[in-house]
Amino acid sequence: MNEDHTIVALVQDKPGVLNRVSSMFRRRGFNISSLAVGPSETLGFSRMTFVVDGDDGIVDQVTKQLYKLIDVVKVSDISEEDVVIREHALIKVRTTASSRPEVLQLIEIFRSSIVDVSPDSVIIEVTGDEGKVDSLLRILRPFGILEVMRTGRVGLMRGMNKSLALDSRHRPDTGNGRSGVRISRSL
Repeated sequence: MNEDHTIVALVQDKPGVLNRVSSMFRRRGFNISSLAVGPSETLGFSRMTFVVDGDDGIVDQVTKQLYKLIDVVKVSDISEEDVVIREHALIKVRTTASSRPEVLQLIEIFRSSIVDVSPDSVIIEVTGDEGKVDSLLRILRPFGILEVMRTGRVGLMRGMNKSLALDSRHRPDTGNGRSGVRISRSL
């Protein structure tokens, strides 16, 4: 049974890493429906969040292929974990003097905010799960959506028991005479 899986990878923050990862997906015929990348809590490392459509076998293949890439430190399928998942979106909506109050009321209901106002449009910022963003878009569509920019899913596992954070074996040199980073493939 195919379903969306959220995979998080901790990678070394080096030029070309994103290209190598996306090329691996392309070569293997895996489709990424969402990709978000940003710096992690540790200098020199980034966290990538992928949404991949497929069964457990596809996810297992993706995970194994990611581990073959030298810059990948940790990988986890967090789809079945206790996680916080969010998406961020900026939505530019056409407004007029008469429609603006109704748009303001709608974004209040969604606990969103206006981040820019011009005479003929507003830019709305919304954060939440994918369903919340989709619902707001659906409700705003009759006003005229001019542009949308979505981050895709990002997520973290709750609590401290399971984490994709670097442990002491992965941390960069702290002045003890050893340089570089020791990479462990264990989760």
